[in-house]
Amino acid sequence: MNGFVDETTIVVSSGSGGDGAVSFRREKYVPRGGPDGGDGGKGGDVVFTVRLNLKTLSHLKLKRHFKAGNGGRGMGQRMHGKDGADVVVPVPPGTVLRDTETGSTVADLTHDGESFLYLRGGRGGKGNSHYATAVNQAPRYAQKGIEGETRDLKAELHLIADIGLVGMPNAGKSTLLSVLTNAHPLIADYPFTTRTPNLGLLRLPERDVILADIPGIIEGASQGRGLGLKFLRHVERCAALLFLVDLTSSDCLGTVRLLEAELETYSPALASRPRLVVGTKLDLPESTAGHASLTDACPAGGFVAVSSFSREGLALLVAAIRTLVGAAAAATAGDAPK
Repeated sequence: MNGFVDETTIVVSSGSGGDGAVSFRREKYVPRGGPDGGDGGKGGDVVFTVRLNLKTLSHLKLKRHFKAGNGGRGMGQRMHGKDGADVVVPVPPGTVLRDTETGSTVADLTHDGESFLYLRGGRGGKGNSHYATAVNQAPRYAQKGIEGETRDLKAELHLIADIGLVGMPNAGKSTLLSVLTNAHPLIADYPFTTRTPNLGLLRLPERDVILADIPGIIEGASQGRGLGLKFLRHVERCAALLFLVDLTSSDCLGTVRLLEAELETYSPALASRPRLVVGTKLDLPESTAGHASLTDACPAGGFVAVSSFSREGLALLVAAIRTLVGAAAAATAGDAPK
């Protein structure tokens, strides 16, 4: 995901309506033909539409201002002015639009092909043919078109995935994502290798599962420390979570508690999602103590130890993910309105 952009501010403007025309019928044998001014065209609308092929908001950051076309002026012989062209702003699934002044949510766009009409274009003005009366049979005025509107919006991308990978820096999230899925994230042996979210597709017999790997969380991430706060929103839509813990660390159980606390502070709803604790780096000798402590502390079926290097435990993890996805789906169905 080179060039990944997950938030930007844009300006959108609807088109102004065209002015009505002041015109009179001119024919050789009709000296007093009367008014025949046509109406102005309607201004173009601002429409957002979801495109599945888009993965970031980089195209919005490059352009910034999106303006619909203005309506054309009315003409003689009651000819209607041309309507202004709509401006269609494509966005990836998971885009949230917020008003920059109030911070209120304008739209939450998630489904491929979904469209949202945000600003309507101005109405075209009426031509002088509408204003002829018995008293004033030759009106020399017409209605002006209604001006379009301009708004500033903040666009935020919330990745849509089934399972989010959460863990401290260097917990092995990116490596695990690469061996489970078709993703190719940057991997190195230093903290914060991952600076942008990565998505991967895990193919299961009954369905495909999308996994999201976000930058490592450190203590205080929910208050803005490190990279966690900026990217925690990318797991807000996940139905379930994997807590990845480096089994060679000195306090594995403390790491789980820290992750729980940061998620709870950021979003209690996110912290309540179904989860599975995954111990990583099982192939290293130093993993023994951490493996034992998490085995004792986690409930049955709530912990799996793996090695991305030796592939040990990966089959058990995939089976556990299938169970986790099923439980999350059942929970979602139970919360749905009857």
